Amino acid sequence: MADENRRIEVNTNEARAGSTPHMTRYILGASLVLIVVIFAVLLFARQ
Repeated sequence: MADENRRIEVNTNEARAGSTPHMTRYILGASLVLIVVIFAVLLFARQ
């Protein structure tokens, strides 16, 4: 039986259990540009 009061220590990579390919910044940037373009098209389409 495991001791419930025992502290478990793991490093950052073990806690993450995966890699971080830094794709979030590209997806966030592309989404932002896409939203601005869509809003601009909608704005000019209403005029």
